[in-house]
This record gives sequence, C-alpha cells and structure tokens, in this order.
Amino acid sequence: MLEGIAPEDVDIVIPTIRSLDFLEQWRPFFEKHKLIIIQDGDPTRKVGIPPGFNYELYNRNDIERILGEKAECISFKDSACRCFGFLVSKAKYVYTIDDDCFVAETPKGEKINALKQHLENMSTPSTPFFFNTLYDPFAPGSDFVRGYPFSLREGVETVVS
Repeated sequence: MLEGIAPEDVDIVIPTIRSLDFLEQWRPFFEKHKLIIIQDGDPTRKVGIPPGFNYELYNRNDIERILGEKAECISFKDSACRCFGFLVSKAKYVYTIDDDCFVAETPKGEKINALKQHLENMSTPSTPFFFNTLYDPFAPGSDFVRGYPFSLREGVETVVS
C-alpha cells in the first residue's frame, strides 16, 4: 500500500441492497483490508459476499441491537446507512464505496487503484483557501503556481478526500 499505512489502518464501508459480486474486480485493492458491509432493506435476505474477504456484516437488526433507541438516527432505504459503518470502524482511514461502483481504467486499459489514490490524498498536505486545478503542488518536481502565498505553502493536514 503506502509507506506507514498498514492494512489494518484502513476499513472499507459498503452499503448494499444486492449481491457483492462486484468486489471481485476490486479484490487486488481491497483484499488486505477489512470490509464493513451494511445491508440495507430486508435483514432476512442473504447478501452474497465473494469468499476470501475479511468482513463484518451488519443489518437493521444488528444496528437496533447495538444502538437501541438511538438506532433511528441511522437512515435506511438509501445509502446513508453507511454512517453506521463509519461509527463502528476503528481504523485510522475509512474508504467508502457503493455496491454498483466498478474499477476505472486508464485509456491504456490499466486498472486504477482509487483506494491508493485516496490514501495518497490523505497523506498529502492540503492547500487551504486555494484550489489548484492544474496539478498537485506537493508532487515530486512540482511547485506552487505563481501568486500562491508563501505563508500557506506548508499546507494543512488533509482530513477529507
């Protein structure tokens, strides 16, 4: 993955209403991390999860058991049930993906590791008060665009990517 980020530092939250066969294409990027799967809809329905993944599966019944009367704050019938995954995660980094997202490819057909890009974003300082649409000023060999204040060039900690 990235230097200093262990697999157990990352949880992947997935709200779902369907089979998770789509995870096969994400396997090279996700298999070292824990998946927190939040089943939306009928809690008696069996969610198909490909073998070999480390995961925790929660449904409405689990959320009501864990949260008691506060369970109503977790919205269902939309992907907002992912909030419960954020609540139960103990990882330093949480990545979330919907159950109908597929791996993007470059024009050359190479798979894009969006999780790695997310973790790189989280490990790179952010530029406050200014958004550079041209390139990442912290990338090796890059510099800030003309006019960017010197006092802000150290950046600030990135907390949302």
